[in-house]
Order: sequence, then structure tokens, then C-alpha cells
Amino acid sequence: MSPVLKAGPVSQARYEALHVLVRIERDRAFADIALEHALERARLDPRDAALCTEIVYGTLRWRRHLDWRLAPHLKRPLAKLDPWVRALLRLTAYQLVFLDRVPRWAAVDEAVSVARLKSRVAGPAEFVNAVLRAFTRAPGPPRLPVDPVEAAGTRWSFPDWMVRRWLGRYGTEEAERLMAALNERPPVTIRANTLRISREDLAARLRDEELAETDPTPLAPEGLTVRRGAVGRWTAFTAGWCSIQDEASMLIAHLLDPQPGELVADTCAAPGTKTTHLAQLMGNRGRIVAMDPHAGRLRLLTQAAARLGVVIVEAHAGGVAAVAGRWKGRCDRVLVDAPCSNLGVLRRNPDVKWKREEAELGRLAEKQQGILAAAATLVKPGGRLVYATCSLEPEENDEIVRGFLAGHPDWRVDAPAGFPVAPDADGFIRCLPHVHGTDGFTAVRLARSPRR
Repeated sequence: MSPVLKAGPVSQARYEALHVLVRIERDRAFADIALEHALERARLDPRDAALCTEIVYGTLRWRRHLDWRLAPHLKRPLAKLDPWVRALLRLTAYQLVFLDRVPRWAAVDEAVSVARLKSRVAGPAEFVNAVLRAFTRAPGPPRLPVDPVEAAGTRWSFPDWMVRRWLGRYGTEEAERLMAALNERPPVTIRANTLRISREDLAARLRDEELAETDPTPLAPEGLTVRRGAVGRWTAFTAGWCSIQDEASMLIAHLLDPQPGELVADTCAAPGTKTTHLAQLMGNRGRIVAMDPHAGRLRLLTQAAARLGVVIVEAHAGGVAAVAGRWKGRCDRVLVDAPCSNLGVLRRNPDVKWKREEAELGRLAEKQQGILAAAATLVKPGGRLVYATCSLEPEENDEIVRGFLAGHPDWRVDAPAGFPVAPDADGFIRCLPHVHGTDGFTAVRLARSPRR
């Protein structure tokens, strides 16, 4: 457990945030579990845990912007500093620019206290003090770069390669709206487990028993946006009345539209959020074959199914190409929620901005092509398949599907009618954070021709 700082609980939250940010920068695979483990270890009370979470995610979202603001007050680049000093300057700058809970002088003093705790010599604390005092005295931010890509990337805190793609695809105004939306704190949304309770009854019970405040989601018929309440602590959650799921993610199961009694395959199923939703839509009648190459993550699926009372899912460890043999040509419907760059969910995973490289899109596309081709072999004549990613990038969506259709003449796009998000001219459903207020998702439904 981390040492308790004499300055009080806010400093403890800051210290834990510093620990997490350093670990995230050092370990590409750490971000998904870093914060949860740090808070569990530190045993912070809910208020300070919330502050720690805000500091971590805010610093990650605005990292480039913060570096730009800090640069004039440094004699050497941030990249040359010790990782913990760099993280401490960033998180304090985030608090000074974007938060107002702690007075500016107190934020600086606490940063200096943390520096003293981290180092046995005076130099780092004196350096942190000098930089942050100069930062607070600055009359305003420095000038933005002249280049429009660099300027937008600096203002909205995104790497140039992402900015360049979005400016070219959407134009300046819409691209900046997209970046602004991806920097917002995402809402907490839950999916009512309609196997046990309706959305309306769930909202009423949460209000009466958990003192929670919720609003119905406009697109997904089972969804509620939580305005107040800690979902993980609810009896309603542990009892299986609901799951945490973004509204765009909820729409994927509706696009597949599985029916009671059908044989359905979910080829990239873990951790099971969409799998259990499919079971809800099927009324817990039929059979869902859930596959995933990560056996450990499949345990999360089986735990979720047990909590929600889902009994029609059978889990199989392995990729679809390796596992699918016995179900080839037998499935009524197949879901391919393909592994992707996650560029559509940056508001929930802001560290991805700084870890992903543009060249990875091509490497991911090769994997996505293989998964889609293998998954398609499961579908019986006349059946349907949904291909979805939490990415907005054409290489992971349009180009994958276009290449698949070119090599499989017995398949076609099957665009839905009357869907909550209208398909575009090519039949794709595109959930956009700045338009729909959801995570960024792209999905398309394909149909296999019946035998003649």
C-alpha cells in the first residue's frame, strides 16, 4: 500500500494518480487494469477515488495540450525528464487548467510535497516548484503552431496522424467536433436485463432502492444513462438486473436481430457484454456459441452469464478459424465484433491515443479479414452476419467488407429499415460521438444468399 501523505487525502489521490500514469507510460498493456488495481490497493474513499480517476483520465486525454502549455517553462524537453517528474508536472497542469476543486496554490504545494516524497534529494522538488510557479504566473497559453494539423492536434490533444486523417475525411469543423467529443467524460450507461426486469421498472427500483438518478437512452430500448449512482455498488448490479454497456454497443445486437430458438455464434465474445445481450433478445431460448482466443477473458463471459441468468451460452476457447469446424454452415446468425484500433472509444481509453500508430491499422486489417472470412463459413444459406468494430477508420470497416464481398458473390449488404441510426448509402451504421453522444462504432449487416 502506498504511503499516506501528511498533506491529506487529496495528496493521497494525487500520489496514486502519479503511480498509475507512470505505469501506463511504461507498460502498453497496463492501462486497462492500472487504475482499478491502484484504487483497490490504496483503499481510497469514494470521493478521493473519484478525484484520482479524474486526474488520470484527464491527464491522458489532454497530454499533448498540457505538454504545449508546460514547454515554455522548461529548460529541457519533457521527454528528457524522469518519468515520475514528467507525470507529476502533467497531472498538476491538468488540475490547474481544467479543474477548480483545489486552489491553484494548494495544487502546486501538493505537487512539491509529492516530489519531496518521491526523491531523497531537494533538486526534483525545487524543479517542480519553479516550473509550476512559472506556469501559474503565465498570462495565457503559448501560440499554437502555424501548421493546421499541428494546431488542431495541439488544441485538442491528438497525435498528428489521427488529426490529418479526420481533417481530410470530415473537414475542419466536423473533425474538431469529433475530437472535442472524444475528450469528453463519457456517461455511464447500463443495459436493463430484460430477462428479469423492464427498463422502466429498473429505473424505478434504482430510484427507490439505490437513490440513483437515470434517464432512458434515446437509441437503445434497454438503456439507461446514470446521472447519479455507483453502478458497481448496487444490489441491482450484483443481482443481475443490469450490465454496464455503452448505447452504441447495445445497438450491435439489435442489428443482428437474433430470434428465439436460433443457433447464433459470437466469434469474438469476451468479456460477454454483447453475448449476453444477444441472449436477452432471444428470450434465453436457443443456443449461442461464444468463441474467443483468450481463455482467461472467457471466464468473464461465463461470470456475466451466471450473474444475468443467461443459460443458452456455451463458451469455447480459441479463434474462430480453429474452433468453428462443427458449426460450419449451421448458424442462423453470426456476430463478428472484431478486434480493432479502438479509435472510436478514446473517451473511455484515452491512453490509446498515445500508444497506437497509423501503421497498426494495416496489420489489424489483415487479422480482421481472416476473422470475417472464417466467421462467414459458419452462416447457413439465408443467414445473416454482423461485422462491427469500435473504430471509425475505413481500413478496419469499409475496406474489410468491400474486400470480403468481392471474393464472396453469395453475400450482400443487408441494410436495416427503421433502425435507430440510419444506415449510410453503403449500408453501414456509423455511431459518431459528436453526433449521437455515444462511443464511436461502425457496423454492417450482411446476408448470405439462400441455396437455389
